[in-house]
Amino acid sequence: MTFSKASKKGPLSEINIIPLVDVMLVLLIIFMITAPMMQHGMNIDIPKVTSKPLPSKQEPQILNITKDRKIILNEKRVEMKDLKKAVEFLFVNKPHKEIFLKADKDVPYGFVVTCMGLIRQAGIEKINIVTRPLEE
Repeated sequence: MTFSKASKKGPLSEINIIPLVDVMLVLLIIFMITAPMMQHGMNIDIPKVTSKPLPSKQEPQILNITKDRKIILNEKRVEMKDLKKAVEFLFVNKPHKEIFLKADKDVPYGFVVTCMGLIRQAGIEKINIVTRPLEE
């Protein structure tokens, strides 16, 4: 009795990937629906705490933002459009790039964040926000 290769029935060596694709598509849809739900904002009342001053390795560079949105970089008035260039010029030959940001508490949050973004674009990675210690 000889059998030809066509008539042999043995284990199927092909992998059926259709169920795998179905499961992956279902998981993709589930993650696409649930991911936006995981990123929601919350109202947070930030507590007041005492903290110690940060040590500085060189003369501090200070950016002040006044109540009427005037930007003062080391006692020199700077316009918002020139802030990035002024900060870049200030840190040209300094290896330790660190700036202290003092903003009036009545300045809108968006204005302060815009200034911080311009400082980051200028290549400054360490921005310290100056606060007052908690009065007891």
